[in-house]
Amino acid sequence: MQTAQQTCGGFLDALASKAPVPGGGGASALVGALGAALCTMVGNYTVGKKKYAQVEENVKNLMAKAEDLRARLLALVDADAAAFEPLSRAYAIPKEDPGRAQVMEACLRDAAAPPMEILRLSCQAIDLHREMLEKGSVMMLSDVGTGVLFCRSALEGAALNVKVNTKSMADRAYAQAMNDEADALVERYGAIAQTVYEAVMGRFA
Repeated sequence: MQTAQQTCGGFLDALASKAPVPGGGGASALVGALGAALCTMVGNYTVGKKKYAQVEENVKNLMAKAEDLRARLLALVDADAAAFEPLSRAYAIPKEDPGRAQVMEACLRDAAAPPMEILRLSCQAIDLHREMLEKGSVMMLSDVGTGVLFCRSALEGAALNVKVNTKSMADRAYAQAMNDEADALVERYGAIAQTVYEAVMGRFA
């Protein structure tokens, strides 16, 4: 069974076990998918309401984007697992093996790719919550706040899983480029997520 299609309990059991996957990357993808789903939920409680008729088409557009992100993030739960398994095997190659370095480098690049994509998609989801805060039903403010926090957690968790792979790469220029992108996105979108969260909290004051 694919990891992403397990029950919640099954996924958590696998996550808690000594199995190499799922791990932090897959968990980050799932949390990001949850954040995107909350964005759609807010939209579903907004469309069809007279009060929000002027923004209904905008909200529907946000919902469509959120659903696309949810599907892509959920798929990355399995993509992350598939990319990590060859790396876990590569670490077992004897250090004196002349082909080890080349195999390791390729596996490290492959393993870093899914969390980088999780990171990028989480940024897009944060942007959707920022817009949904202004256009969505005021009855769903807490869900916007919760959703954006999930997306921020996915963002920062994915960044960690990028860096655990770039740390061991021999090609330091390639590694630094990935690190720079991750750092820039975490700084920019972490701040946006915080602004959205504080705006939600401010409305409850």
